[in-house]
Amino acid sequence: RDAFRSPLVGRRSLGRRPELHSPRIAPHAMASRLFGKATPKAPAPTTADISQKLGASADGIDGKIQKLETELARYTSQMKNMKDGPAKKQVQKRAMQILKQKKMYEAQRDRTQQQQFNMDQIGFTKDTLVDTKDTVNAMKAGLKDMKKEFKKMDLGKIEDLQDDMADMMEQAEEIQSTLGRSYAQDDVDDADLEAELAAMEDDPSLFFQAEESGEADYLSLPSTGTGEASATTATKEEALPSAQPA
Repeated sequence: RDAFRSPLVGRRSLGRRPELHSPRIAPHAMASRLFGKATPKAPAPTTADISQKLGASADGIDGKIQKLETELARYTSQMKNMKDGPAKKQVQKRAMQILKQKKMYEAQRDRTQQQQFNMDQIGFTKDTLVDTKDTVNAMKAGLKDMKKEFKKMDLGKIEDLQDDMADMMEQAEEIQSTLGRSYAQDDVDDADLEAELAAMEDDPSLFFQAEESGEADYLSLPSTGTGEASATTATKEEALPSAQPA
């Protein structure tokens, strides 16, 4: 035995086949190979699809009703010109059958339209709930953002800013008041003005006398030299030669 044994084959490999390393196949893949792939399920119809289908059905029934009405009008017109007899009874019988079919189709149309209305109401309610959910989510997100932004604000700093703005406005008003101050005018005592005004109320003739003189007494301020300066200015202007027009 050993003489006929191949030197390339060891004792342990006698009578054994080499192992075949094939990839493992998943159970569902094996089932697909054996029975074929399953057909994907069609999506369930929505309320809008059902409403559209019912509307098309109601339109079809309306078409049938219109055809029956046309035929019924033809038989009715025909019966008016016929005399009583078997022929008229046959036409009348046919008209009754058509009228019965018309009533049946009208009842079916009304039921179909009612079902369509119900589907529309369900779809509207569903859409309203979805919109409400989106609105609530948007409100929650907005509230979260508002809280985040409010955390960045300091009420004390805002109050300090308002106080600083008030101080600046007050200083600006003081500056404007200072710039609007009059020059070269003596202050008039308010007490004297009030006394003179009270005297004029007691004796109005004083006011008329001041008007006749051209100047009221309470406007006669003490002289500050302004009159003399005005006279000197007038004298200098008279001394200057008048400019001749070009």
